[in-house]
Amino acid sequence: MRQVFFVTGLSILIVGSGRYSWAFDDAPATAASAKAPDTAVKAPTPNSSDEPLAASFWASKAAEFLDQVSLAWTTDRKCGSCHTNYAYMLAQPAIGDSPSHAAREIRKFFEDRAANWDTAKPRWDTEVVATAVTLAIHDAETTGKLNPITRSALDRMWTLQPKDGAWNWLKCDWPPLESDDYYGAVFVALGVGLAPDGYSETPLARAGMEKVRGYLNENPPPSLHHRAMLLWASIKTPNLMTQEDRDSTIRELLACQRPNGGWSLASLGDWKRRDGLLNDPACAPSDGYATGFVVYVLRAAGLSTDQDAIRRGVAWLKTSQRESGRWFTRSVNNDKYHYIANAGTAYALMALKSCGELK
Repeated sequence: MRQVFFVTGLSILIVGSGRYSWAFDDAPATAASAKAPDTAVKAPTPNSSDEPLAASFWASKAAEFLDQVSLAWTTDRKCGSCHTNYAYMLAQPAIGDSPSHAAREIRKFFEDRAANWDTAKPRWDTEVVATAVTLAIHDAETTGKLNPITRSALDRMWTLQPKDGAWNWLKCDWPPLESDDYYGAVFVALGVGLAPDGYSETPLARAGMEKVRGYLNENPPPSLHHRAMLLWASIKTPNLMTQEDRDSTIRELLACQRPNGGWSLASLGDWKRRDGLLNDPACAPSDGYATGFVVYVLRAAGLSTDQDAIRRGVAWLKTSQRESGRWFTRSVNNDKYHYIANAGTAYALMALKSCGELK
């Protein structure tokens, strides 16, 4: 097998062992990508609970939504967001046989940032960590080889690690992804475990992960959501959870399933809203983020698609898509933007792919 290196700014074909070949050229978009011309940056309408449900499940429409909202965020804001383009990069390999224009542009954006941090300084430590981990997971799911820029970003990540093992994560009061240091530490554990080419066994990674494990062992997950993240990470990274803790986390996740088959983000944590309104886990409806995330993690943990909880979760996802292609999730912070719906759509597609529902 050939290993071909990324070079920022050039059009180079990358051949690997992943699901498809990756290129930074102007190849035509796939049927699962946006229908608009490649050069268009068209942001979807704002996330709203009032948007009608789709008449039927439409995978290509969901892919189109993610392409549009993620490329618009990247182009307009020129930054990474756990709620939008980082989540998109995790999901993108599941939604097409070859990368769309948006996928190539967003990958290139993150590579350019990582390759030029010595001159264009990172905005926050979180940018380095989130970019490195996301590129590593993307490498694992596409080429199956650790790109040199990804390796450099991962190595840089360890230079920013405090003694307690957890990074100074961006805290925007946007739970569950940008509100506490624990998420950053468990996200690193996930990414290092999934990184190709044995990266977790390199001296830097071994030393850094020893501190990450120390932090995660000394600091219990602050929410069921983060316990689920720890469960996901523990599948590839040893010594993060005991089997007893894995089993109890699975049982608790299953206990949160709604009668209609979905899950609600409000039931996965005790988060306070900035606007003073309550996140009532008993009354909050099922949503795309929680349902997609929980189904995906449970599948990664080994639950069969034949299990009733998984079948009902899939059924909820396939009947709860909105006309735009997205799945709505109400923010547990405020009712202005509901950016978590963007990440929820990414996890919904990841969950459906893991259950064999995307062909």
